[in-house]
Amino acid sequence: MAFGENIAPDEDEQFQAFGEELGALQRERAAARGGEMSRALHVKHHHGAVGELVVKAPPNARHGVFSMSGKSWPVYVRFSNGSSRHQGDGEPDVRGFALKLVGVPGKKLIPELADAPTQDFLMIDTPVIPFRNPAEFMMFVRAAKDGPAKLLPRLISQFGLGRALHILWGALRTERVKSYATHAFHTAAPVAFGKTAAKLALFPNGNPQAGPSVKGNDYLRQEIAARLKQGPLSWTLRAQLFVDETQTPIEDTSVKWDAPWVDLATLTLPQQDPDSVRGQEISKLVSQLSFDPWHASEEHRPLGQIMRARKIAYGVSVIARQAAAEPSSVLSPG
Repeated sequence: MAFGENIAPDEDEQFQAFGEELGALQRERAAARGGEMSRALHVKHHHGAVGELVVKAPPNARHGVFSMSGKSWPVYVRFSNGSSRHQGDGEPDVRGFALKLVGVPGKKLIPELADAPTQDFLMIDTPVIPFRNPAEFMMFVRAAKDGPAKLLPRLISQFGLGRALHILWGALRTERVKSYATHAFHTAAPVAFGKTAAKLALFPNGNPQAGPSVKGNDYLRQEIAARLKQGPLSWTLRAQLFVDETQTPIEDTSVKWDAPWVDLATLTLPQQDPDSVRGQEISKLVSQLSFDPWHASEEHRPLGQIMRARKIAYGVSVIARQAAAEPSSVLSPG
């Protein structure tokens, strides 16, 4: 069944205002750090790693970078926290798992990166985004920008009591990420998938549930680093294909899609030492790279209002912090 997008006539103007607001927040954070410019969101960088994504898609799911079964894409991976603040891993937060495929031919959607040999996929630790639209997301950003102490009264002020409690209850029910190696990560918003649409997700593939015992404000960083030192890690990348607007809505990212999963590829991060000289070199490069859902081919174009708002917001952030140039190859882990 064909899908469609519902684009309001004043959408670009509204999203531009949101992008400027996030840019102001980015500059405010930079001033507090003595002028060091960072991302507007997903500020806390845990680690960068290298690996490969091997395609195994069935014939009905061979589109874009998944069109050739057996194809291996070198990848950079970034693990991060979603907040605009650099805070401890024990605080409630979104966890990010971003992929940059390297060696991808063809034109890309962002004009400045049209000829770049790379493509990005961005994922978070939940299958949905708890906000119905970008306006709600920005209301939450405003409420959360100064930390948890002021969050509840600001949420009530922004959303009203009922909606604020609904959002908080959803956050409390969300499974805590104990390890990047044992949790599933989702695009949460749809992308084009050939002539249809899909949501993508990474599911752990045989990684041991019992990992290294770590505690403290940086436990996610320490845990994934310890696992990578011990041996390789693996995830299966899957897709949920669009069914209809009831089961798989394009515009409302607060609705969990009800559709079967199709295996697309296997992501493997080989054994590597993120704390070694080479590991730190990789992690520093990854922290400087941009990861943008709109850095994609037309066959994987982001869909829905949350994604359309990201197009402007991510562009503002990348320009402000002068992200590193797109890579043409992936560093060896050593």
